[in-house]
Amino acid sequence: MVAPQTDVPAELALLAIDMEKYSQIPEAGMDAARCDVDDILTTVLAECGLPALDELPGYKDSGDGAILLFPASLLARLVDPLLGRLNAALQRYRQQQLTDSPLVRLRVSVHVGPLSLPRHRGDAINDTARLLNSQTAREALAAARDSGGFLAAVLSEIVYQRTVQAGRTPNLSSHHFLEAVARVSDKPDFEQPCRVHVPNLTAPAVQHYLTAGTKLAPDILPPASAPTASDTAKAADPSAGSRGGTFNFHGQVNDPTIADHITNLRIDRRQR
Repeated sequence: MVAPQTDVPAELALLAIDMEKYSQIPEAGMDAARCDVDDILTTVLAECGLPALDELPGYKDSGDGAILLFPASLLARLVDPLLGRLNAALQRYRQQQLTDSPLVRLRVSVHVGPLSLPRHRGDAINDTARLLNSQTAREALAAARDSGGFLAAVLSEIVYQRTVQAGRTPNLSSHHFLEAVARVSDKPDFEQPCRVHVPNLTAPAVQHYLTAGTKLAPDILPPASAPTASDTAKAADPSAGSRGGTFNFHGQVNDPTIADHITNLRIDRRQR
């Protein structure tokens, strides 16, 4: 008989969140801020047609955040519409807060993979946590902060392929994601391709904040300029560019614009 541990467990979709600067909130306000995040999540999950927190296959509270487990079939909803609606809900929450209340911004990671039951252990949950804690996720949140946003998300490559690339996110396309590499400073062996999303920001706008290798999708790269006649001439004769052109002027040249931009000038002073 084959040992049970050789069977691949069923896959689950994973959503991890982490509150920015939670440790800087005064201790007396930590529980209230954390409960507010759970209330926001509860509302957004209902809006997206996702199970409530107490109905999930698994929920792991980390104090300043949590890892939520969902049936793998719901993976696309964790990307769209959840990310956009969660950012909007955090924005509304801020507008209703007192001015001296702590800001609530979230890093989010989304992943999918097999987890063993009943304790939901496996590489998938470890990778989800590392994506969440990656330098890429932190830098993306800086982009959100500078633009007045409240959320930055990192998707594993497999999540991107199964959701965005597969056409299962009607409100999001490749334009909204930046291809990057996730690394964690104290995990030198961890390095994974990922996709970065900051609601309401384009991928090029986020790219300026990331120090790790990034790449824009081919369909959002700036268009290459068409070759000019000069470029064509230089390709045919590489020395053409160094010789410059020859202009014949009948009379004295006084125009400073012309004089400043033409280096090889022959003036024909012959009388007509």
